[in-house]
Amino acid sequence: MKLLDKLIDKRIAEYQNGLLAAHYAEVENMYRQTRGWRHDYRNHIQVLAGYAEMGDLEAVKTYLRELRFDLENVDTVLRTGNKMTDVILNSKISLAKSKNIAVIADAHVPVSLTTSEIDLCIIMGNLFDNAIEACMQLSEEERMIRIYMDMKNTQLYMSFTNTTAHKKQKKEAGRFRSTKGAGHGYGLVRVDTVIERCQGYINRNSEDGAFTTEVLLPQ
Repeated sequence: MKLLDKLIDKRIAEYQNGLLAAHYAEVENMYRQTRGWRHDYRNHIQVLAGYAEMGDLEAVKTYLRELRFDLENVDTVLRTGNKMTDVILNSKISLAKSKNIAVIADAHVPVSLTTSEIDLCIIMGNLFDNAIEACMQLSEEERMIRIYMDMKNTQLYMSFTNTTAHKKQKKEAGRFRSTKGAGHGYGLVRVDTVIERCQGYINRNSEDGAFTTEVLLPQ
C-alpha cells in the first residue's frame, strides 16, 4: 500500500511540476512580448513626431490605430487585485488570444487568499486549458471563453464558460466523460481532488454548443 501511495504521490508531483513549468513558460512569453513593445516605444514616438512635424494628421491617426491593435495583444489585460490570479489569467488570456479565441473576463479577487498558489494554479490552469482545447475544435468566429470571479460572502467564486462543438452531454456516474478520449481527463480529476481537499464545491453544466464550470472555494 505504501508503494502505491508513493507512486501516486510521484505522479501527482510530476503532474504539478509539468503544469507549473508550462504555466511559467506562458508567463515568460507574455513578459517577453511586453518587454519587446517597451523597447520599441521610443521608435514609435519618433515616427509619430515625424508625421506631426510634416502636418500629416491622417498618418498619425493610422499609426496610432496600428499601435493600439499591437498593444492590445501584449498588454496586461486584467487586474483582479490578486497577483497570482493576475499572472495565471493574463498568461492564459494571452495564450487564448494567440489562438484567435475571444475572451471576456471580469474578475475581482482579494489580495490575500487562503487557497494555496499551487492549488489555484491547478484549478484555474486546467479549467482554462480545457476551455481553450474545446474552442480549438470550432471555427475562429465561434471561439469564445467567458470568465467571472468574485467573492460570495467568505467563498471565492469562479465561473468558466466556453463554446464547444459538442451537443449537450449526459453525465455518467455523476461525471461528464472527457471528450478527448480514453487516457485523458486526468487534469479534471486533479481539479476535483484539489477542490474536495479544500472543502469546496464544483458544478459542471453542458448545453448545446456551450460548457460551464462553476467553483466555490472557502477562504
